[in-house]
Amino acid sequence: MSRIREALSATGLPAGDLHDLPTSAKRFPDGAQYRIEIPSTEGPRCLEAVLEEADRLDVAVHRVSQGSGVFMLTDAELDALAHLGAEAGVEVSLFARPNAGWTTGATAYTAAGAAHAPAVRGQDQLVAVLEDAVRAAEHGIRSVLLADVGAVHAFAMLRAAGVLPVEMQAKVSVMLPVANAATARVLEQLGASTLNLPPDLSLAQIAAIRAAVDLPIDFYVEAPDSLGGFVRHHEIPALIRVAAPVYVKFGLKNAPDIYPSGSHIEATAVALSRERVRRARLGMELLARAEGEFSRSDLRAASGLAVPVPSRSP
Repeated sequence: MSRIREALSATGLPAGDLHDLPTSAKRFPDGAQYRIEIPSTEGPRCLEAVLEEADRLDVAVHRVSQGSGVFMLTDAELDALAHLGAEAGVEVSLFARPNAGWTTGATAYTAAGAAHAPAVRGQDQLVAVLEDAVRAAEHGIRSVLLADVGAVHAFAMLRAAGVLPVEMQAKVSVMLPVANAATARVLEQLGASTLNLPPDLSLAQIAAIRAAVDLPIDFYVEAPDSLGGFVRHHEIPALIRVAAPVYVKFGLKNAPDIYPSGSHIEATAVALSRERVRRARLGMELLARAEGEFSRSDLRAASGLAVPVPSRSP
């Protein structure tokens, strides 16, 4: 085992999980250690609710993400999301779908094959996922979620070829498990922009991943029940210290799965969006109470976007 650890170290990968929890010196371009993300913001009404609650509760939201898919939004809804995000200075990230779990492939519906659900099934489905990314870009969105390794690779090729804007972000979904430093490095090399780690990783495991890559990490400090339902608010100060730059994500335990969303459950989706912002307020107050370098002033330092949000243009 020592030979393996030495070989890993020689490649620049950590030889094991970093149980000493080293402080990350890496930062966002504006010097911030962390930003706030509100997930499952499923449309313009949800984004309006997030922005209203963020203003009411004095929470600086830097990114919202959606899970239903670009293709589940009308052209007018895409335009509205892009406009609201640009006006508020909030990055809007939409899921590029479909995936295997949304089609007729049988494996994703079996107990043993559930892990295949996020995969892109076949080349026709890959084309559909990439079409979602291109359509989002045409409406002014500059970030999409991807849950498949091949989709990340193909996305990066389209970006390099000019089919997608050069500033278009590939946000790796939590549905694509990034559970060790080697996987994180592969996705960074493939062209990922941010990495959403599984919400059950220990701080030592997260620290090892941080040591291996420079990309921002996305992490649920409260995970929906479908991802384990973990409530890890009290680890926020330590998470920021070891994982910076990190998007601190506030999901919601004990809440219904709303994917794919729509007008039939819009009232529920809006109410959940408001509560996620309240959860973020709880997290920020906890952070403000923490001793040392973690205080409310750090939140104010986290200003601006990872990328600009332009008006409609491919």
